[in-house]
Amino acid sequence: MGQKVSPIAIRIGINKNWRSLWFSDRKDFAKNVEEDYKIRKYIHKKFIQGAVAGVDIERLSGQIKIKISSARPGVIIGRRGADIDRLRADLSKITTKEISVDIKEIKNPSVDATLVAQSVAFQMEKRVGFRRAMKRAVEQSIQAGAKGIKIIVSGRLDGAEIARREKYHVGKIPLQTFRADIDYGFAEANTTFGCIGVKVWIYKGDTLKDVRKEEV
Repeated sequence: MGQKVSPIAIRIGINKNWRSLWFSDRKDFAKNVEEDYKIRKYIHKKFIQGAVAGVDIERLSGQIKIKISSARPGVIIGRRGADIDRLRADLSKITTKEISVDIKEIKNPSVDATLVAQSVAFQMEKRVGFRRAMKRAVEQSIQAGAKGIKIIVSGRLDGAEIARREKYHVGKIPLQTFRADIDYGFAEANTTFGCIGVKVWIYKGDTLKDVRKEEV
């Protein structure tokens, strides 16, 4: 189960939350899902250099609140907030509701799984050896305070004719322990030999107290 189910999905309601916070009836549900997808796709495409880790969307009556988590908020905000205004104008073409954009800075990008995956993918696109990129990412995450990290890359590595996958695993990744705070990220590297997928799991520690220890 640990390898087949997203560690974030099975922890929703325990120590993780939904990325889309809204409720809708059947009439508008499909429309809202499509809008959320288009908004996220546009933001990730527009701010490739902005180190965007996630986009949280909250819908109120006639208003959409978009919270962008980024390690480089200055790239998204722009000079005197000009890029934010431009982003708000571009997103108004996707939805007719009033849009509010908030930027959340990620203080420690080395323990964010999505940013680590993007970093490894970016290095592979720049023709850095995949083993070197993976090893560097693992070392930085452990030094930054991660208790465990696992990285898997799969595809035509080093231009091999037959696709394969390679794995680096340091520390522990308790995928089936619900109190464990595990972050998961995925990125793709578009190389000259094809698309290479990068998956990252990072264990940050336990978030819920162990009830059995307290009883003793």
